[in-house]
Amino acid sequence: MSVYDKLNTLGISLPAIAPPAAAFLPFVHTGNLIFVSGHIAKKDGQPWTGKLGADLTTAQGKEAARDVAIQLMGTLHAATGDLSKIIRIVKLMVLVNSAPSFTEQHLVANGASELLGEVFGDLGKHARSAFGVVQIPLGSCVEIELIAESA
Repeated sequence: MSVYDKLNTLGISLPAIAPPAAAFLPFVHTGNLIFVSGHIAKKDGQPWTGKLGADLTTAQGKEAARDVAIQLMGTLHAATGDLSKIIRIVKLMVLVNSAPSFTEQHLVANGASELLGEVFGDLGKHARSAFGVVQIPLGSCVEIELIAESA
């Protein structure tokens, strides 16, 4: 089953690439690697705001991370023209807007990791870092950047 068939089966439509909100590119393709800039969680087209462990639950954070993974795939599609050119998802860096006592950043990050694995299969298995941070641009609850290898 192709990546696009899997997305259709999951009821996922890839969003158009969003223009950067500051002085950076949405992605940089160098050699066989694509570095995708951080994408923030959105709900109803607006930043999904709040702190995990204060305003939001781990389950909500995981849902937000899944949303970001969909955005990242949209940007990868724009970068490659065809997601079947993705050889591997190499690495995610997940930033979680966290209350000081929140320690489940890794579980929030699973929202993105699990979806990428479901869509890309073994090619979606990746290295990952997950950090709790004091704030993310626009007050978003989650921001994720991605590195992928393409053909």
